[in-house]
Amino acid sequence: MASGRFTVFLSITYNLMTTSSKNQNWSLLALIISFLIIAGTHAYYPKWKMSKTEATISWDVSGYYFYLPALFIYKDLTKVDFRDSVVQHYQMSSGAYQAYELENGNRVMKYSAGMALQYLPFFTLSHIVASTSDYPADGFSLPYQVGISFGSLLVAFIGLIFLRRNLLQYFSDAVTGVTILLIVVASNYLNYSAIDNAMTHNWLFTLYTILIWQTIKFYKRPSSWQGVTIGATVGLMALTRPTEIIALILPLLWGIKNRKDFEDRLSFFLDFSRGGKYFLFAGFGVAVLGGIQPLYWKFVAGEWLVYSYQDQGFSWLTPHLIDGFFSGKGGWLVYSPIMLLPLLGLITLLLRHRQLFLATTIFTGLFIYITFAWDIWWYGGSLGQRAMVQSYAILAFPFAGLVEWVKEKKIPSILLLVFSIGCIYYNIWLTHQAHRGGLFISEQMTLPYLKAIFLRNELPSKETIKLLDTQELYPGTPKIVEDLVFLDFESDTVDHNCPIPPIEGDRSLCLSAQEPFSPPVQIHSKEIKTPWIRVQGEFRCQDKEWEFWRMSQLMVKFKRGDKEIQTRFIRLFRLLQPNSTQNIYLDVPVPKQPYDFLEVQFWQAHSDKPLAIDQLQITAIE
Repeated sequence: MASGRFTVFLSITYNLMTTSSKNQNWSLLALIISFLIIAGTHAYYPKWKMSKTEATISWDVSGYYFYLPALFIYKDLTKVDFRDSVVQHYQMSSGAYQAYELENGNRVMKYSAGMALQYLPFFTLSHIVASTSDYPADGFSLPYQVGISFGSLLVAFIGLIFLRRNLLQYFSDAVTGVTILLIVVASNYLNYSAIDNAMTHNWLFTLYTILIWQTIKFYKRPSSWQGVTIGATVGLMALTRPTEIIALILPLLWGIKNRKDFEDRLSFFLDFSRGGKYFLFAGFGVAVLGGIQPLYWKFVAGEWLVYSYQDQGFSWLTPHLIDGFFSGKGGWLVYSPIMLLPLLGLITLLLRHRQLFLATTIFTGLFIYITFAWDIWWYGGSLGQRAMVQSYAILAFPFAGLVEWVKEKKIPSILLLVFSIGCIYYNIWLTHQAHRGGLFISEQMTLPYLKAIFLRNELPSKETIKLLDTQELYPGTPKIVEDLVFLDFESDTVDHNCPIPPIEGDRSLCLSAQEPFSPPVQIHSKEIKTPWIRVQGEFRCQDKEWEFWRMSQLMVKFKRGDKEIQTRFIRLFRLLQPNSTQNIYLDVPVPKQPYDFLEVQFWQAHSDKPLAIDQLQITAIE
């Protein structure tokens, strides 16, 4: 049955890409199919039914949302004293980071208030339901989870409706339909419109589509009301994510195709009687909504401006562009390769739809620069580059431009169809692995690991998990050439006060919070004559460490003096089970660059879970 549905979907996609009729309303059909796909994906992984960190109101969403229970339920917008108890009860995050303490004793929300304002209608309905039922009216029980989740689903539908309207102003019905379908099914927009839809990106996508629709209407018939609504939309976007203030580029430059158009636009806004007054109305709209945040900061912190992200910031001079595009950890084009098409499509706008080129290109370039200048460029907990999702509302135009060009040429049309089918399958596979399949491990992905699991539904081998840390596995079965080091730790005189019994003999090496590092074991480069080294041992723990940044590490370093030439490591708790002894090894290629010695060391990282180590062997293999 699933293959039948997929065949129908491909048939519709092919018809959309090859039809030339303007009267078949393919884009409406594509819109309906998109609704059904998003709704089906929403039901496939119903976060409103989930608990703890998988619930709709969890992690960052809980931070966006905290304003509402603070203001309307607990009447505590300054101290936020309910924070610790609700985080502990619902376990929505690993820590109570949603609000942090100020010097004046108050707590300030980490995230700005834009999402809370947008959640408000759905929060209100949920609170009425909770207050008139047996559910706790505490802001976090099931009615609130359902309200925010389904409200976010409705917002996704609204965004696609406006996206269709916008595209139809410039492109044919069929081209519009293809573009909508590919954005929905072949990119990570699917995840952020259907599953993680309460995050900012789905809502901002919809606001961008509304902004473009308002802009199109404004330039057809300017009015004061349009000016206010354009400004209010941008103000709400900036209140949601401050960097979205760059959305002002779009209404200012939209429709300009040459120098004369630019001069006319500038003259229009400089003339108060013609366009300047609309500029002021837009500024008023921005100030009314955007001004909510400084008012909140003044009320809570006593300052008009508070940098609530603390130690997180931007590297403006060294943006993480290569990683942002191509990293296995969260590279945009690695996880949504279909988005290569709108980047290429910018050329088609220049050649065919120049009135769209300037605004779209400047906005896209600036948006990418700002997104990847953020130091946490992988945007924790992200499937691909979630911070790019809202820009798809604008990238839809060059996307459609490329589809329009391809439709006129047979071979490129076939290539686009094949590429699109591959991207659709890949995106559905990724979405499944991120939520139910388990192979996608957020924030820890690497290109070698992604390559090893590509389109699979289970690990090729238990060793594959090591590729989340190291860069390679030994190809095949190694041959042991020479034993270089063996340590049984029986002669170790340090009292480790280890709660874990010795693995072999009377003593084992023990890592703990008090003894986080093992003594380094060094081997001179002259003793190493093979291209690979294997480090292995026996390991045992009582309790498993689940937080990956806390996991104890086996580290292998090649050094020249104090300089590290090459480092490989694995996180041992990935491979350990509680109360069982396991043999774990790490195979490391010897670097081609000159080095003085090999150093092997164990590090407890930040874990408070003790780890026993025994029978350490370092061998030369080939």
